[in-house]
Amino acid sequence: MRVKTAAYTRKRKKDFFKLAKGYYGKLGSAWRMVKQQVPRSLAYMYRDRRDKKNVFRRLWISRINSAVREFGMKYNEFIHGLKKSNILLDRKMLAYLAVEDQPTFKYIVDYIKNSLNNT
Repeated sequence: MRVKTAAYTRKRKKDFFKLAKGYYGKLGSAWRMVKQQVPRSLAYMYRDRRDKKNVFRRLWISRINSAVREFGMKYNEFIHGLKKSNILLDRKMLAYLAVEDQPTFKYIVDYIKNSLNNT
């Protein structure tokens, strides 16, 4: 008896078309294009979820750097002072403080300046 695969094929195509919903032009409507584009898109999604972490870290560092320079310090001096003072704030929190809560950030910078000058 011969095996019929129409039901399986229809389900597989349906799943691919669901993933391709919203794609531009034939990339979302033509099977030949969909079966090329969906795996490529999934690979990009996987790669970029990891790359996003690096992008945000660079953003936080640049925000901290610009905020610290207003108080006459360099980024590397600031981070060195944080480590030396045992302040356990990560770059995400420091960037948030630099943008949203400047008095607290200024207090941290002054504390680090004092601790670096005293040693």
